Amino acid sequence: MPSPGRRTHTPSPEAASLGEPSYSWRSGQERRLELIRRFAPLEGRWILDVGCGIGTYVKRFRAFTPHAFGLDVSVKRLEESGLPTVVAGEGEHLPFRDETFDVVVLNEVIEHVRDDRRTLEGALRVLRRGGHVVIYAPNRLYPFETHGIYLGRRYRFGNVPLVNYLPSRVRDTLVPHARVYGHRDMERLIGGLPARTMVHAYVFPGFDNVAARRPGLGRVLRSILYRAEGTPARRFGLSHFVVLEKA
Repeated sequence: MPSPGRRTHTPSPEAASLGEPSYSWRSGQERRLELIRRFAPLEGRWILDVGCGIGTYVKRFRAFTPHAFGLDVSVKRLEESGLPTVVAGEGEHLPFRDETFDVVVLNEVIEHVRDDRRTLEGALRVLRRGGHVVIYAPNRLYPFETHGIYLGRRYRFGNVPLVNYLPSRVRDTLVPHARVYGHRDMERLIGGLPARTMVHAYVFPGFDNVAARRPGLGRVLRSILYRAEGTPARRFGLSHFVVLEKA
């Protein structure tokens, strides 16, 4: 029997190309939300979640504002969300007018889009002045590749150790379906955009699956690695955490 709050499932057919959406709201998601709120107020704001999947974050944002919207390329996932404020579309071609939103969130999304720079430019286009773009994106120095790998034509879902430490040509052959970003890669991606970088930090995982099986170990891992986010060891975190403020 699965642990409470933990959903077991077979990877969807879209797992390789789009990643797997958040199926339930757990401590890892709550922590990411609190980090967002440190830099981007959500109360009463117009929020867009790009790559919203089944709408897990959109539903949570609705606790702060009735103006929470989501966009995803997968119509199937949008239908599963059951939300009236989600639309089908691509990050590179957002179907919204200029300066519509106060906050645009890209939570583990830009590694999957066709053009990550154009996606960020689009996010800033639909953002009002002083609004915020929030980015979570995979970190190359994290010891595990979380998007799975291709062995020939066979896709292996799950966390695979040390793949991102391989030379780029080898790594991209194994993981052709998802980008990964080193610190300089991320700086180049956001450099020159009409926005101020408010924060470029790193976050470690929430270890929700570990905590569900072994609560004590989960607490220890969180205690040690959350503290590490304030040390040079943060460079080995799971994801970049970047907040841009539109100029």
